[in-house]
Amino acid sequence: MERWAGRVALVTGASVGIGASVARRLVAHGMRVVGAARSVDRVQAIAEELKGQPGSLIPMKCDLTKDDQVLDMFARIKQDLGGVDVCINNAGMSVVKSLLEGTPEDWRKILDLNVVALCLCTREAVASMKERGVDGHIIHINSIYGHCIPPQSVSHFYTGTKHMVTALTEALRQELRQANSNIRISAISPGLVETEFLMRAGRTPEAARQMYQEMPSLQADDVTDSLIHALSAPPHVQVHDIIVRPAKSVN
Repeated sequence: MERWAGRVALVTGASVGIGASVARRLVAHGMRVVGAARSVDRVQAIAEELKGQPGSLIPMKCDLTKDDQVLDMFARIKQDLGGVDVCINNAGMSVVKSLLEGTPEDWRKILDLNVVALCLCTREAVASMKERGVDGHIIHINSIYGHCIPPQSVSHFYTGTKHMVTALTEALRQELRQANSNIRISAISPGLVETEFLMRAGRTPEAARQMYQEMPSLQADDVTDSLIHALSAPPHVQVHDIIVRPAKSVN
């Protein structure tokens, strides 16, 4: 991780869960981390906590489903920090409804965050890296559901978006290779992770706690460990997709 010290990382969805864990770890490794989230006050609290660490956390309020806010965020990063060297596309969402119960409004919200925002952040990050002629790294936080179809019907539309992320990861690898680029692309595909995700998807706190008690789950830091592995690989090594699941998981 030494070569990333002092460089700029963007982490989306940095206020809680995996995003907050990643932000903390990158700051500990000396990176200047832009933590993007709608709940910017929570990122600010983490930034205060991390004062004195080798790196720094810079909170930025951004609704990633609003294209103009994403573009403004990248413009601010360019003006204040020079550009993005590492882009962690972590933000994502789901709605607890089957395909037969879902609504177009639900589907568009999930697609806008899980797919469109991911693509826009990736496009802008790669443009920033190319403009400065630097090596860089894009990392998508995908899901085990990007590699299988789960039996839980309430996750099926979310699963479809994560299959898109799997395809987009390979597509970007091909485009970067064709461009003879020094920019790498990786994905991390975790199984169930104990975060606020289930509650944000519509489950009650009690239902979420019960699921975590009944099903093997990971902690956010477990996912961050795999991300650091991918980011730490030598420049000639392509860590394409890491599936990390609880040891006794059935999925």
